[in-house]
Amino acid sequence: MNNNLPDQMLGTLASAIPGATRIFHEFHMDFCCNGNKTLAEAAEQQGLDLQALLGALHGLTSEACGEGDWRDSPPEVLTAHIVERFHERHRAQLPELIRLSRRVEHVHAGRPGCPSGLADALEGLQQELESHMMKEEQVLFPMLARGLNAAARAPMSVMRFEHEQHGSALAHILRLTNNITTPVNACNTWRALYSGLNAFKEDLMQHIHLENNVLFLNASNAAEGAHHG
Repeated sequence: MNNNLPDQMLGTLASAIPGATRIFHEFHMDFCCNGNKTLAEAAEQQGLDLQALLGALHGLTSEACGEGDWRDSPPEVLTAHIVERFHERHRAQLPELIRLSRRVEHVHAGRPGCPSGLADALEGLQQELESHMMKEEQVLFPMLARGLNAAARAPMSVMRFEHEQHGSALAHILRLTNNITTPVNACNTWRALYSGLNAFKEDLMQHIHLENNVLFLNASNAAEGAHHG
């Protein structure tokens, strides 16, 4: 795999190389919704130094592993992991982030860099995500766990579309917060907000990546195989 990294899809690299997602975060690369671009294409489109990227990816060691390789996991194991590791975590993260952002917007209104509209943006995303996660937990995940891959095609395409919407909402949040950059002399609440926001962003991208590039891809391939078999 290492010889032709530039020709590999971002989604594949994020799945195959432990710690790759951390590198992609550092370079602000979207490996979840744009996981079907090659590393070379994505780097060129964003004006990134491909050699620096390759160096960072080659330098990864297995100790950097935040997420294992889930590509061979049965769907019931992967969906249980997604619910526990991401769905439950988002449900815990968002109310606190909304509370902190309301406080920062109230106390620092008018100050340069104040993320006006952040709490509302987070509330909108919270509602979208909650409805999305419920549909997955009640309808799609049980279908995939039972191996109903062909029947799951339509719901999967709806979920992919909603992932794109989550990606747009996240991009809007990044614009409001200057890429989650804490201003100089920011108070502790502001720092806590941006630290939590950064963790939420990384979790959400990893979450969407595991669904789009592993869970849904496996199910689509299995449905395709059954169709031809």
